[in-house]
Amino acid sequence: MEAAAVDASNTPRDARGTRISGANARALDHFEDALSCWQSWTGDPHAAVKRALDAAPEFVMAFVLEAQLHLCSRDPAGVGNAHAALARARLLPQNGRERMHLAVIATQLQGEIERSRQLLAALLGEYPRDAVALTAAHALDHFLGDAASLRERVAAVMPHWSSADTGYHALLAMLAFGQEECGDYDRAGDTALRALAINPYDIRAHHAYCHVLEMQAKPREGLRWMGMRATYWTGRGASSTHVWWHLALYHLQLGSRRHALTLYDRCIAGASAPALSELIDASALLWRLQLRGVDPGARWQVLAGRWKQHAEDAFCAFNDLHAMLAFVGARRDDCAWRLLQAQLDRLARGGSNRGMIREVGLPACQAIAAFGAGDYLRAAALLRSLPEVSHRLGGSHAQRGLIGLTLDAALQRMRGRRRTARRPVPGVPISIHIH
Repeated sequence: MEAAAVDASNTPRDARGTRISGANARALDHFEDALSCWQSWTGDPHAAVKRALDAAPEFVMAFVLEAQLHLCSRDPAGVGNAHAALARARLLPQNGRERMHLAVIATQLQGEIERSRQLLAALLGEYPRDAVALTAAHALDHFLGDAASLRERVAAVMPHWSSADTGYHALLAMLAFGQEECGDYDRAGDTALRALAINPYDIRAHHAYCHVLEMQAKPREGLRWMGMRATYWTGRGASSTHVWWHLALYHLQLGSRRHALTLYDRCIAGASAPALSELIDASALLWRLQLRGVDPGARWQVLAGRWKQHAEDAFCAFNDLHAMLAFVGARRDDCAWRLLQAQLDRLARGGSNRGMIREVGLPACQAIAAFGAGDYLRAAALLRSLPEVSHRLGGSHAQRGLIGLTLDAALQRMRGRRRTARRPVPGVPISIHIH
C-alpha cells in the first residue's frame, strides 16, 4: 500500500528547520535526544527513539532514525529491526524528503551500499541541513574506508550551517575525522577542538583528536590530554571503550606492553554483553600485544567464545577479520573453518558484502589463518596484496594498521627459517595454531 503525501503547510519542523511528518512536541524532543546521542556517540539513542515513537506512533523520521541506528552498527542482529521500521514507515503519510530516506534504507537493506551513498548524496544536495542523512552517509563512508568522502561530504554542507545551530559540534567532529583520515592532521586537530569547545561531551570529537595525536606519533601528549579529559568520556558505553583502546595504542607506541594489557583487562574486556565494536577493539589489541611478544593466555579463549556466535555472519568483512584474530589466537580451528566457509558461501550466493569479501575480507582472513598455522610465506603473500585495497575493509588507518603489523611479523619470522605450516591447503588452513 502506498502512503499518502502530507500537507507540508501543517507539519512541524525539527531543530534544523526541516519539515517532519507525524510528530508532536514531546516526540520531537525525544527524537532530537536520540539524534544527539547518535552523533556524539553517547547515551542510548535506541531508548530515546523508542520514546519518540511511543509519543508519536506515526513519526516517520523516528522510524528512519531507528532503522539507521541498526544499519549503521555493523551488527547483523539489527537488520530485522530495520526491515520492520521501514515497513511501518512506508504505511504512513510522508513528505518528499522522508520518501528519499525510505529509499535509502531500502537500498541499504539490499546490500547496495554504493547506491545508498549516491541516494544520500542526492538527499543532502537538496536538504544540506538533514542531520540524519549526513550522519548515515558518514557511517557508510567509514564502512568503505572512503577517506575523501569522509571529509568532502561534510565540508560540502558546512556553508549551510552555523555555530548557532543545534548539533553543529557533531558536524565539526565528523569533519575532523575526515580531515585526519586524509592526512590533514593540523586542521583536523583544530576542528576537533572547536567541536569540544561547543560540547565537551562529544566522544566523536575526542576520538578524532585521539587519531590526530596517534598519527602524529605523539603518544605522551595523547595520554596526558585524554587523561585530563577522562571525565567527559569515561563510562559511556562502547564508544568509551574505543577511546580506552586508543589509549592502549599510545602505551604500545611507548613500548609499555604491561600498561596496554592492564587497560585491556580493566576497560576493554570487562563488559558482560559487549557490543560488536567492543569485540573488535578487544581482538585488535590482543593481536597487537601478541605480535609484540605478550602471551594473552586465557584471554583469547574468553574472547573467542564471545565471537563464536558471529563465526558464520559473513555480514561485514571488518567484523570477520577481527573474529578470525580471536579464533586464531584461541586456537579455535572449528570457528575459523566456519568463518572461512561462510565467506565462501557468501561469495557463491552474492548479495551484501560480496565485493568486500572477495577483494579483501577473504584474503585477509586466510592470511591470519595462515599466520596462525606458521605458514608465514602464504600469510605474507596474501598480506602483500592488500595495502592497495585494504581501505575497503572500512574502519580507520589506525585500525587497518594491523595488516601491516602482521605482514612485518610474518616477514621477520620467515627470515632464516623454513616454512612451518603442516599440509597447507590452498584457500583454507589445516591448523591455525600460533607459533
